[in-house]
Amino acid sequence: MATSSVAGDAVMAFRSVLTRVQQAAERSGRAAEQVRLVAVSKTKPVSLIRQVYEAGHRSFGENYVQEIIEKAPQLPEDIQWHFIGNLQSNKVKALLAGVPNLDTFESVDDQKIANLLDRVVANLGRKPLKVLVQVNTSGEESKSGVDPAGCVELAKHVKLDCPNLVFSGLMTIGMLDYSSTPENFKTLVNCRTEVCKALGIPEEQCELSMGMSNDFEQAIEAGSTNVRIGSTIFGAREYPKKA
Repeated sequence: MATSSVAGDAVMAFRSVLTRVQQAAERSGRAAEQVRLVAVSKTKPVSLIRQVYEAGHRSFGENYVQEIIEKAPQLPEDIQWHFIGNLQSNKVKALLAGVPNLDTFESVDDQKIANLLDRVVANLGRKPLKVLVQVNTSGEESKSGVDPAGCVELAKHVKLDCPNLVFSGLMTIGMLDYSSTPENFKTLVNCRTEVCKALGIPEEQCELSMGMSNDFEQAIEAGSTNVRIGSTIFGAREYPKKA
């Protein structure tokens, strides 16, 4: 398939997903603008991301440090990048230095990574970085994230002890097949209630990042403010074939 055709398909898919996001937001009793769509472009070329950018989109997500630091400099500076997933300590500086327009780090799952992000942001002289606390709502050992019982403590640490980070909310990753159950969503909603009460902030100021390609409409109806959608927009991910 020609590159232009693939790009056209991605733009059409993006517009379709955006419509579905907006409709789900309205069903949840909110305005469409209250739910952010993060187009997750993992393994996809810069040319494809640019097509979706030119269709008017600005929020994109990546999962691997090497990919995002290679792609970001080739794309417009007004993109608001989200980094999603585990981040090794030795790659924190490379990420923050290599992507000046990194808007949100979605996966703070313990105090160690929060402290390191805080320190590197300060050393680089960056503006404070928005972060989300990752909660393991499914109880799977294979999943990163703080136990729901520990979400208040970690959120407090970020907000009170990390002056170069901005606690912006909570996130969770679905089950292994990238579908979640209502219980997973409800757990994150309950965590937000507890966190906001402990921090004395209104729930509207605490984002809920939950929902991916297979379950984003359900997540939005459950209260998600941030959905991370990759394959439904860009097609199946393209990993290098092993020899």
